[in-house]
Amino acid sequence: MQLSDLDTPTIMADLSVLEMNIRSMAEHCQKIGIPLRSHTKTHKIPEIARMQIAAGAIGICCQKLGEAEVMVAGGLNNILIPYNIVGTSKLERLTALSRRANITVSLDSEAVAKGISEQAVKEDTDVNVIIELDTNHFRCGVQTPDAAERLAKIVTRLKRLQLQGFMFYPSEERARKFVEATVAKMQKNSVPLNIVSGGGTGREAESKSLGCTETRSGSYAFEGLKRTGAKTLPGADSCVIRIISTVVSTPTPDRIIIDAGWKTFTSHVRDPRVPMGVLAEYPEARVYDLSMEHGHVDVRKCKHAFRVGERVSVIPMHQEMSLNLHDELIGYKRDRVEVIWKVQGRGKVR
Repeated sequence: MQLSDLDTPTIMADLSVLEMNIRSMAEHCQKIGIPLRSHTKTHKIPEIARMQIAAGAIGICCQKLGEAEVMVAGGLNNILIPYNIVGTSKLERLTALSRRANITVSLDSEAVAKGISEQAVKEDTDVNVIIELDTNHFRCGVQTPDAAERLAKIVTRLKRLQLQGFMFYPSEERARKFVEATVAKMQKNSVPLNIVSGGGTGREAESKSLGCTETRSGSYAFEGLKRTGAKTLPGADSCVIRIISTVVSTPTPDRIIIDAGWKTFTSHVRDPRVPMGVLAEYPEARVYDLSMEHGHVDVRKCKHAFRVGERVSVIPMHQEMSLNLHDELIGYKRDRVEVIWKVQGRGKVR
């Protein structure tokens, strides 16, 4: 099948770029000397996760329990779930998963720890846990090294919990002081530090400098080592995702309409200075607005005269959020379709 055979809109992955990005991050982490744990929330596809492991990643990271279940079913084993697991149904699934694979889960409170412990005792199984620190990311996590120490003492007394260490998201000087103090307190109390997990694509060297035993990086698979800033798009040479669209209207010389809107690709920021996407063939053309099923493209800076029926390739501003809207991802090289992957983790928000 050729790309020209595909109907639109269709989401695609340039396999040559994907392979390059996976290889480059593995080499980057090997060079600076920190093990890589690949975050699968970027793609939610077991086949891509296996490519990351084959390239050298020590394991994967899944943001939700449902994603982890998909990955275990797909043959992945070493999995970190950096999320508080709360509620009977989820705890039952967590202990069931822990019997099938090497699962570690984060927590940041006595309430979460007790819930996991009680279910683990009931199911007669052990669960690996780590403590999350809030190093100025203002999300989950204990707020001080003293709080981390107190929670570690509680966790080590709870039955069937195996405390492995802690995790955090690097954030400049606060992270360094927080982490150093936490390590000192853990060592004083003989708390295992098998895992000190840092994270964030582009923060691998920072995690290494903070003494981490691993780095959680995910968006690199689609964006390479270039990070998407608030007002920029990564370079087209490192972007994996393309959305083939058809021009359905050319209402004015300055504007065209394509058959892909909010329900095809999306963005995590709506700012008039930030395009929702760019046309790969014509980088001067920017998707400046979206309707439910229409993409509004500013073509004022293009010399090309667009016509109805013409096909264009859009690089979405947020590639992984766009993929989460689709059931399948088409993998291609040059103009040939090589593989069709089911986005198995799509919708796994529980």
